Amino acid sequence: MNTITLTLTLKQIEKLKNTFKDNIVNKEIPYVNLQLKLENCTITVYTTNKVVFQGNDAHIYASAFYDNIFINQAGSDEVGTGDYFGPITVCACIVNEDNYNKIKDLNIQDSKTLTDNFILDIAPTLMELLPYSLLIVDNKKYNQVHSNYNLNKIKALLHNQAYINLNKKEKLPNLLIVDQFTKEHNYFKYLKYEKEIIKNIHFETKAESKYISVACASIIARYAFLKKWEEMENKYNFKFTKGASSKVDNDGVNFIKQFGEEQLKNVAKLHFKNTEKIKSIINQQP
Repeated sequence: MNTITLTLTLKQIEKLKNTFKDNIVNKEIPYVNLQLKLENCTITVYTTNKVVFQGNDAHIYASAFYDNIFINQAGSDEVGTGDYFGPITVCACIVNEDNYNKIKDLNIQDSKTLTDNFILDIAPTLMELLPYSLLIVDNKKYNQVHSNYNLNKIKALLHNQAYINLNKKEKLPNLLIVDQFTKEHNYFKYLKYEKEIIKNIHFETKAESKYISVACASIIARYAFLKKWEEMENKYNFKFTKGASSKVDNDGVNFIKQFGEEQLKNVAKLHFKNTEKIKSIINQQP
């Protein structure tokens, strides 16, 4: 178990509290203002403003408060899992001290907070400067795989493969981050029978807003998703709606009317509830 002790300012402690507000331990401890229980780290804030990070990932959480120190890192994220139409894209990329200095002023953020136009503009620069691995699963392939595996297993397999591919391009740094979509033990359970497994991964929710490597991976994955979306619309000369709303249901109905139900597997994730709604609407129509 690693233990790191820092003295933080009140502003830093408030940031720590707000970032991990869902992990606050609700119990009184003598001389302790705040305690946070994370999966691989316990953070204790004492009344003296001394903060103790304990656990296997102590250095990762503490590193956010090291002044003027950048930690070489690799991060991964996926895009498209909440959209009925379109593929799933997963990216893993490396940000080291050298390329960090080249991208730190590019307004890198979680892709969900950026406009599609900004992503289309900035992603090629990141893809030129950063070592990355990108996986794209089109809808036909996704529907075939999903008949045997649930979505979390598919994501675990993709993240693991993205890191395997990235490691072949450039040696992975010590800090590897996955934007957490399932508990750590479940992630590795999904990979149980894989020949090669990338381990020593740090799992954290909302990691794309905390680690620049995950934010960059998110942007590149979103860029690939948007480019494939454009190809899909051009192929069918049809405008699709992102997400999984009732408007998406209407798009599905119109798509089937134009191209037939058999083509739906090539543009949509059929296990979504939208499929049942679309078929129900069609069956009710004269």
